[in-house]
Amino acid sequence: MCGRYALHTQPEIVALLYWLKYNPELKPRYNIAPTQQAPVVRLNEKGETECVMMRWGLVPSWAKDPSMSARLINARAETVKEKPAFRAAYRKRRCLVPATGFYAWKQVAGRKQPYFVHPTDEPLFSFAGLWEHWFDAEEKRLETFTIVTTEANGFMRSLDERMPVIVERTDLEAWLDPAKTKNDPWLKPFPDELLGSYPVSLKVNNTRNDDESLLAVASMTA
Repeated sequence: MCGRYALHTQPEIVALLYWLKYNPELKPRYNIAPTQQAPVVRLNEKGETECVMMRWGLVPSWAKDPSMSARLINARAETVKEKPAFRAAYRKRRCLVPATGFYAWKQVAGRKQPYFVHPTDEPLFSFAGLWEHWFDAEEKRLETFTIVTTEANGFMRSLDERMPVIVERTDLEAWLDPAKTKNDPWLKPFPDELLGSYPVSLKVNNTRNDDESLLAVASMTA
């Protein structure tokens, strides 16, 4: 699964990668957690990319209330086309979730040790995401997103059984606009050699901690 990630690159890089006409206003984040606001990239009504803030945890348009969002932070790639909570978004409302890395936990010496997983040759990951809009009784609009996950590749298998679907640069446009392709190239395993990881502080377990010290290499004996 993917339950925590970071985004702390320059806005200019985000604008360049996703063909934005402007540099988005982003502040460095080192511990993005479910139910928090985070930036996603989607197509607007003109077919242009835009970067907008949404709450992490999908709320389907038909939901009675937003409480189910905590259970829908991830969507399994194997069933995303059929699941009632995700199938409409899969067909019509896809997005990319920019990230400089994500956290995974491994059992080490009787405790769960967090690791930071990061790209080895690119400044950003692009997670495959889905987004939805939901209206409350007063017609107030809430926009939310989920991150699509798949089986772990060889590199990730020592850390977790699953991992976020990472869309390679050549497939970004195809993911955002399903009309452009009939295949699912983004569901192939992400190349092992393009991933790196290292242990980080247990401070990442507390969602109130959100600063660059979380990315420091941790001593495994501390």
